[in-house]
Amino acid sequence: MLSIGRTLALLLSLLLCSSVLAADRFKVEGYPLDNGLQLILKPSSERGHVSIRLVVGVGFDQFDCRHKELPHLLEHLLFSGIDDSGEAGLEARMQALGGDWNAYTRDSDTTFVLEVPAANQRAALNLLLAALFNTELSEARIDAAKRVIAHENGEHPAAWQRLLGSAAGDNDATEQLATELGLACAEHDSLDNLNADALERLRSEWYVANNMTLIMVGDLDRRLPAYLERRFGELPPGPMPELRELPESTGKAEAERTLRNSLVGDTAKVHLIFAEPWVGELDHGTWQLLRDYLQWAVYRELRLEHGLAYGPSVERSAYASSSFFSINAEVARGDVDETLQRVRDLLHGLARDGLDADTVERLRNVALARQNWTVQGNTALADYYWSSLGDYEEGRFADPAKQLRQIHTAQLDAALNLLLKQPTYQRVEKPLLGTHGLIACAVGFALLVLLAIGGLVGLLRRRP
Repeated sequence: MLSIGRTLALLLSLLLCSSVLAADRFKVEGYPLDNGLQLILKPSSERGHVSIRLVVGVGFDQFDCRHKELPHLLEHLLFSGIDDSGEAGLEARMQALGGDWNAYTRDSDTTFVLEVPAANQRAALNLLLAALFNTELSEARIDAAKRVIAHENGEHPAAWQRLLGSAAGDNDATEQLATELGLACAEHDSLDNLNADALERLRSEWYVANNMTLIMVGDLDRRLPAYLERRFGELPPGPMPELRELPESTGKAEAERTLRNSLVGDTAKVHLIFAEPWVGELDHGTWQLLRDYLQWAVYRELRLEHGLAYGPSVERSAYASSSFFSINAEVARGDVDETLQRVRDLLHGLARDGLDADTVERLRNVALARQNWTVQGNTALADYYWSSLGDYEEGRFADPAKQLRQIHTAQLDAALNLLLKQPTYQRVEKPLLGTHGLIACAVGFALLVLLAIGGLVGLLRRRP
């Protein structure tokens, strides 16, 4: 049970809900219950509303390719209904509380997201617990959830796509590269081998108190501490399954590939993708600031100075144990070679001459300002805590602004030079034929038909 001192301290924080407490977004009321469930509570000055995130520490990474969709399938099933009224009845109950909810399965977690009126925060939590632990995983519901996931994941490659070496759906070039390197699954799980036994085992092994974090931000109820101790404190803990070891890159991927994304079209997407190396304790901030710098540099080079691409982008992404840094642009089919050459020249010029210190400082100030304006309001703040759980310790989240202020231009120069020494992969996505190519093929085919007809007519005339 909560100690008297801890209970009084938490109650005092909830009662005060002062502007000072709300202003320091990195300071929260956080503590574990006796069963291991972690609480993160943040009273705010916004009245009448509470944002809730229940994070369960299981996601795609914990399963091999044949079972990758298992946590996603369970997430969908947990909204399928807690009685004979089914999904419609469950949703009607949440609507009656004036709330809204959803859930997301990511690589490392499954998270249930609730936005509710402050007056009904405890009732909404009760309904969430009922959905998590009282939902019957019947065959009919499992089949219905599988159909929804199949629709969400999109179609598998058609025969012509397989023939041309094209991937399915809207997988981007970096994901296709990760597949080549053995870091991502070649195709979405077929779902056929996911059954009720596997789903029940997932729920019993992973949906345990010591694998959950409850985040609540907003106009928190004064009686919330006692309620959480009573309702969430009764959830059973369990022995955690062994974490699955993430695959390492095989290093076996072609340096250059052309990917066919349709049959006919006049535009192409070019990608330069780098394996992102580790640069020390300032790794995340360094790559984010370098990303911002290159985003501006590539935009200025490709759009403003040469008009090759309307919205080029620089992105970071992670797959299994590896991360990637990519430069991407959609261009006219005939501008692919020039675009790639200009990007390569730009990168090597920056590596040779160094980044401009004034531009670095300007972009640093933008990044610092962005950190403030993107976490305004209960919903944004709850999402921030959710995404930053790895930086949480003893009632406080790490301030990313401190890291940004420590990064100097020389460190960005070193990171860029190191990046250019890593394996580099060029990917070009374009249709099999351009419009002119299609017209030429059509004209050629028409000529062949005419020649064939002419030959046949001549042959017929020569016959006696």
